[in-house]
Amino acid sequence: MTIAVLPGRMRSLVEPLLPEWIEPRWWGSAGELQALAPEAEIGWFDLHVKAPALAAVLSAGKLRWLNSAYAGVDWLPLDELERRGIALTCGSGLTATAVAEFAVMAMLAVAKDYPAVVRAQDRREWLSEAPGTRELSGSRALIFGQGAIGQAIGRMLQGFGVDTVAVRRRPEEGALGPGEWQARIGEFDWIVLALPGTPETRGLIGAAEIAAMKADAVLVNYARADVIDQPALMEALRERRIAAAVLDLTDPEPLPPGHPLWSLDNAHITMHLSGIPTEASLRRAAERFARNCERFRRGEPLEARVDLRLGY
Repeated sequence: MTIAVLPGRMRSLVEPLLPEWIEPRWWGSAGELQALAPEAEIGWFDLHVKAPALAAVLSAGKLRWLNSAYAGVDWLPLDELERRGIALTCGSGLTATAVAEFAVMAMLAVAKDYPAVVRAQDRREWLSEAPGTRELSGSRALIFGQGAIGQAIGRMLQGFGVDTVAVRRRPEEGALGPGEWQARIGEFDWIVLALPGTPETRGLIGAAEIAAMKADAVLVNYARADVIDQPALMEALRERRIAAAVLDLTDPEPLPPGHPLWSLDNAHITMHLSGIPTEASLRRAAERFARNCERFRRGEPLEARVDLRLGY
């Protein structure tokens, strides 16, 4: 039997799918996880508070495969996992549709100034003109990141008639590679970030890149907060040097009530809500884990395995 230490909140979905050779041990709290982790050969240690999850990883001396339902794994000790020869699988693609829908919803809200419509309704005021008149159709979007989320956003935007161009790590026909997009960022109405969090992406959009954007450009971040130089962005928004920003990620999180980002009417903060699991995404996570159990048993490549050197 192979011992798997698994989250109790997933038990109803995972347990019926487990093969007979797995002996599951279910944890329901950080304390239970830390007590069970040393026996884990397969682990699923996701916690919103990361310190006890990291402690569990470090104490799991028998661990051979660590699974996560999170798409981003930059919170994990990737160097340590590589050194110990531990396979890591992530939640890539599990919430891609939900995140993409959130991103496109926010872009439409900016284009039509939907917050102004809601405020008018709260005042019981009948508007005679639409507060926002931008159209997605005919606009152009530069999309950083071509994983499941970036691709889903691109497909949805194309359905609205948006001309999308991808930024990729390697040059490719129809896409922009490193060293190419900087000179052309001013051509786009929407700058959409859907990148993994890695040392390579940290600070990718700084003061110079923001300054090169169109005056009516909108920066849309569904990647990681540190991809953007947040102080430089706040200054640009305050001075109206770009039209707006949609921020699902902020530094810090949660954003304190007195933080100046809240006071910027052209900062649309979606509070990291886009990737919160849905019933459908949790079911997909359970099904993928069960498939990967059989792959792990047979020594086959695991679905959504992370390249520990690249970080995704």
